[in-house]
Amino acid sequence: MSATESEIPIATELARVVDWRLRELLRAGYEPEPARRIAERTDIDLHVAVALVRQGCPPQTAADILI
Repeated sequence: MSATESEIPIATELARVVDWRLRELLRAGYEPEPARRIAERTDIDLHVAVALVRQGCPPQTAADILI
């Protein structure tokens, strides 16, 4: 197997993780653009992002804090 072939599953898995994170953020109440930016930043804890909104922080304020 070449290096390129071994990288494809990793990229695909990362895309699935980002997609899942995006769906969770949208469900929590984030607008699409900030949700996408947070979803792509795997250094931002998804659970913290969702918890901020569930605890009453407006989604845009939470996005400003996290990004």
